[in-house]
Amino acid sequence: MSEHLIALVVVLPLLAAPVCLLLRRPALVHAWTTLVAWTCLAMAWTLLQRVHADGPISYSMGGWAPPLGIEYRLDSLNAYLLVIVTAIASVVFPSGSVLTGTSLPEGRRHLYFAALLLCLAGLLGISSTGDLFNVFVFVEILSLSSYTLISLGSDRRALTAAFSYLVMGTIGGTFLLLGIGFLYQVTGTLNMADLASRLPAMHTSRTVLAGFAFLMVGGSIKLAVFPLHQWLPNAYTQAPSAVSAFIAATATKVSYYLLARVVFTVFGAALVFDSLHLHWLLAPLALIAMVAASLAAVFQTDLKRLLAYSSIAQIGYMTLGLCMASEAGLTGGIVHLFNHALMKGGLFLAVAGVVMRTGSSSLNSIRGLGRSMPLTMAAFVVGGLGLIGVPGTAGFISKWYLVVGAMERGWYPVAVMILLSSLIAVVYVWRVVEAAYFGEPQSDVCEVPWTSWLPTWILIGASVVFGLWTDITVGGASSAARALLGVAQ
Repeated sequence: MSEHLIALVVVLPLLAAPVCLLLRRPALVHAWTTLVAWTCLAMAWTLLQRVHADGPISYSMGGWAPPLGIEYRLDSLNAYLLVIVTAIASVVFPSGSVLTGTSLPEGRRHLYFAALLLCLAGLLGISSTGDLFNVFVFVEILSLSSYTLISLGSDRRALTAAFSYLVMGTIGGTFLLLGIGFLYQVTGTLNMADLASRLPAMHTSRTVLAGFAFLMVGGSIKLAVFPLHQWLPNAYTQAPSAVSAFIAATATKVSYYLLARVVFTVFGAALVFDSLHLHWLLAPLALIAMVAASLAAVFQTDLKRLLAYSSIAQIGYMTLGLCMASEAGLTGGIVHLFNHALMKGGLFLAVAGVVMRTGSSSLNSIRGLGRSMPLTMAAFVVGGLGLIGVPGTAGFISKWYLVVGAMERGWYPVAVMILLSSLIAVVYVWRVVEAAYFGEPQSDVCEVPWTSWLPTWILIGASVVFGLWTDITVGGASSAARALLGVAQ
């Protein structure tokens, strides 16, 4: 069975989703969903250990050898990502606040869990497959389930947010499909490794360049790269709080992986950065996102919307690391992928606790909660320190590597911009601290049950642990960065 784990980690949540329709009872479905997430985490961890011990793993679906058949392939980058996605699912799914804010009536809650499992299957499929068309299939599974989950928010505006995301997501998916089609037309293959071996001889082909452009735009929409981010603030704000926590911590991270895989594995850094000079376009957009989105977060009056704009800024950091095309820069971007997943997942779970007790995620609703909900608000403060990049938190580690990468490239103004955007983050985090600890309580509330604050602290606590003990995160990210650059060379 062990040789099939790479396929089982994707197939299990895919097949488990319809089982929710048979179980139906909320308690049973909740337990089933949690069990599936924990099982996927165990399989992902086992696969990561195998990659570290034996090198990349290749699995041929149906016994058809690549490039003729569909290949699932794991190296240090996507094995690392599998663990991140399944770890977030294992913490968020069993959370006591998992149903907070859903508009589903009694007797329909099993549909929510089924959509969660389909979303997990899509994320794991994108992370595992070595076939570009298979990537598109799993992108659509992820997108359709995400639209459904976002539309379940208790406010009617959730439907508008889901529709906006659907429109942008459909455009992004169409661009991805067109790019894949162009590459297939020229090369006759969909396997990423095979494409990487055939494309160097075709770099002057206009069809190849058009395919690259379509893939980059489609991937950038899914990642919410500035200025293609319009769908993200409303989606994160109007979705149920636990859905926001899961999607914010995983979906954009997988999209970042897809972009990195296309740039470094399929096309190669020589074409993308030396010939096409993509960094001349992408790096300025990343810098604008870091500063403009952070400034936008300062003026938000809703916690979830504040965190959404913060996510756009953090995506800017990750995109900047990709543009550097160096070991330090890529390590910083990949480490930030992991660190941001922990911090943002924990922060959205903290907001879920606030919504559970106050019924609102506005800044006014958290006045005085530092005293009445000390565990929840302390988790938010620690997560906020990570977003700023305070030493001792995981956010400091990734920003340090990004600054080092910028200095190595001679991009001194970029290093200054990284520090500036971190200072802006101090302002919006302080607004929350001021309201929670210095404001007058608006209502008499108490702390959420341990089933809600414990998952929050698992993620926030992990962000502190990995800010002090970096062997796993930095070691894994450095190995992944070298693997990407090694393919490019």
